[in-house]
Amino acid sequence: MTMTELKTKVKVVPAKQEDKLAQALYHAYQERQPLEMTEWEKVVSNDQTAYAVQDQLMELKNQPLGGYKVSLTSQETQDMFDSNEPLYGAQVQNHFVQSPANLSLKSDLLDPLAEVELVFKAKEDLQVTDSLEDLRRKTTVAAGVEVPDARFTDWFPSLSKYLVMADAAVGGFVVYGPERESTSLTVAEFENVKAYLAHNGEVVAEGSSAEVLGNPLKSLQWLVKKLAAQGKTLHVWERVSSGTFLLPPHLTEGTWTASFNHDFADVVVAVSK
Repeated sequence: MTMTELKTKVKVVPAKQEDKLAQALYHAYQERQPLEMTEWEKVVSNDQTAYAVQDQLMELKNQPLGGYKVSLTSQETQDMFDSNEPLYGAQVQNHFVQSPANLSLKSDLLDPLAEVELVFKAKEDLQVTDSLEDLRRKTTVAAGVEVPDARFTDWFPSLSKYLVMADAAVGGFVVYGPERESTSLTVAEFENVKAYLAHNGEVVAEGSSAEVLGNPLKSLQWLVKKLAAQGKTLHVWERVSSGTFLLPPHLTEGTWTASFNHDFADVVVAVSK
């Protein structure tokens, strides 16, 4: 049988819309050409499908997994995106970068925001049974600036939570400072980490770790359990950007500095056009 004859006998099945979305997100990620939200918002309408698209997207990226970011960890952000719980996004390894960092609006980003967060790193695989004390003992922690960046135009705050999930929680970059043992803070102290975000030396926002599910360790615990429910594990050396202390401003050209109490080092991100 010739190839032409074979093609006539085989029924061509169109790719599912979810597969097309994963391909479109990957193309937008690679080529920095954003998608129109309205063209895709009906493709994913539940958590299962949205996370499945995210998994496909990560397979297409074919890069080492660096960890995760957790989003919608405050009541305010959950209300904005019509959600009753957080969501997560897998992040490639080379998008976790040390402070001071240099990012370009032209070559690295599309439509970024600036969030102030704590970044944990697992010293061993984390388990669904881990208490907050267990997680404190099994991790290091660093101050961080997370840079969300969607593959959609004019996305914040109108993007649906399912497209946020599909787009790996609109992951951009996570910039983290010096890492130290999480046991340097008590569980109670994790509830009261204060931070200021400045642009070119002028404070533009401030917030508290209490906005992150009341305690960023609870965000980490939520993620471990969510991954376990999907048959996944948070492995040793993987990092977690645990949720923003404040409603994020748009990241623009200039120098952004996040300053924390509890003796965390400042985190600096220099942004060029």
